[in-house]
Amino acid sequence: MSSFGAERIEHVTIIVTSMKRSRDFYGKVLGLTEVPRPESFDFPGAWYQIGPTFLHLLEKPHQDTASARHFALWVTDIHAAADHAGAQGCQVGWQIKHKIPGIDRFFIHDPDGNRIEVQGSDAVRHS
Repeated sequence: MSSFGAERIEHVTIIVTSMKRSRDFYGKVLGLTEVPRPESFDFPGAWYQIGPTFLHLLEKPHQDTASARHFALWVTDIHAAADHAGAQGCQVGWQIKHKIPGIDRFFIHDPDGNRIEVQGSDAVRHS
């Protein structure tokens, strides 16, 4: 065990340029639960809880540079998630070249181009 003592990722922060547009995406498209931020945070942002982990949105005037950087969400039914994301207008890019045993996965992007990987068991077959 490392003397540093890290136990889990507590939160991930991403840059967005429009809180309204981002709240629509993260709340409505991804169905994440928004939770209150500390009252002392007097700058634009939003927090979402995903299990024991948090996603923090931080509003800035310019989006981050596009890159392979991303965070990943685990879903119950990968194919249902892909169908939902596609129905909401997201371009769903299945990752098949670099297979992870037991896992199917795809990538989508939020309105600011932030890359999101979505993973689920390849044993679950959507009907």
